[in-house]
Amino acid sequence: MPTRYAVIGLGQFGRAIATSLANKGAEVIAIDNNVSHIEAIKDEVAHAIVMEATDIKALRAQGITEVDAVVVAIGKDFEALMLCCVHLVELGVKRIIARAHGPIQRMILERLGVTEILSPEDEVGKIVAERLINPNILSFLELPDDYEIVEIRAPKAVINRSLEDIGLRDKYKLTVITIKREFVEGDHVEQHVLGVPSSKTLIVENDTLMVFGLVKDITRF
Repeated sequence: MPTRYAVIGLGQFGRAIATSLANKGAEVIAIDNNVSHIEAIKDEVAHAIVMEATDIKALRAQGITEVDAVVVAIGKDFEALMLCCVHLVELGVKRIIARAHGPIQRMILERLGVTEILSPEDEVGKIVAERLINPNILSFLELPDDYEIVEIRAPKAVINRSLEDIGLRDKYKLTVITIKREFVEGDHVEQHVLGVPSSKTLIVENDTLMVFGLVKDITRF
């Protein structure tokens, strides 16, 4: 039986979540009070429903308590988002993921009992700042205790050298989790993951390294 999710609020952010879930085989209930938003997504998800998510009776009627998780992605109207979350908590929805703009909204949602809170603007801001400071970094995941996992364009100094020769582990205290490499497939280029690399694996031009380590060591590398 496929996993079932509800996505409430179908702006750009909510629609991206709903369609991504549907593309991965999940059964998605997409909810918005804007008819045009529903029309735009109805062919991409299992159920697309025009309704007010602030109406607890309407939420209950859609079987909202039976889904695996509800994503509340209402963008501009925080009062509506907050009221929707209150109803979802009251109905006993087992997993609620909500969007917050800034620390005050995050604090309010936490007080309401929402434990999974997304702040996409903050995340984008961090990524942009990181890429400005370190242009070779394509993306990163912050971890506790000053650790990160980052995707790094292979620097010129390491091209055509093995991981053993570069000495990432001994010199920089870093671990290469995997490598993404470009391959020509017909008339276009695709990236494929090489799996877990060995110490003898050579780095070639246009490789992307996925590296784990302390922030200070990644920056030094």
